[in-house]
Amino acid sequence: MIHNLLINKKVVLASSSPRRLELFRMIGLQPLVIPAQINEPINGDKPYLQAMNNAKNKASIIAAQMDSETIVVGADTIVVLNNKILGKPKNTFQAKEYLTLLSGKTHKVYTGVCICWKTLQCTRYERSLVEFAPLTEADIDAYVATGEPMDKAGAYGIQGYGSQFIKRIVGCYFNVMGFPIHLFYCMLSSMFESYTLNNNG
Repeated sequence: MIHNLLINKKVVLASSSPRRLELFRMIGLQPLVIPAQINEPINGDKPYLQAMNNAKNKASIIAAQMDSETIVVGADTIVVLNNKILGKPKNTFQAKEYLTLLSGKTHKVYTGVCICWKTLQCTRYERSLVEFAPLTEADIDAYVATGEPMDKAGAYGIQGYGSQFIKRIVGCYFNVMGFPIHLFYCMLSSMFESYTLNNNG
């Protein structure tokens, strides 16, 4: 289990996301939170590559400030509808625009994860499909009024008020929340196994 793999290890979460910290604590981790200040421009790369690159940049910047024994984790979540990336809304108008676009449709959520430890670096991504129920204008106005959409990619939070609009998910729920826990477990297991093989051979 993850808490056993990381026992007696210093873990740094290179993210300011309260959802990611909540998920870390849920699985028995108490990471040091040091958010990486990086630009996350939307470019022409495929969404999963953008998510992975952003996660890698976050983890790398913070890892460079730590000793090599520290495990640094970076992550980035991107919401995509019809090949258009929906980032964090700049204002309530854009939040309503995003929610109107998502209404009644299925979109993709990608989260890139990067782990830096010793000389090793592992970067992967998870993808989930999320189907929204049709939303009325009143639904959207009431949701935006809660303030929840404003700091979230795609202008919604699956773990909060936004949960009542989610009709179906295909894939990892925690990925949509912002951090794919099973992928993280697989990445850690692979890294530690690789390190053990390479240093005991």
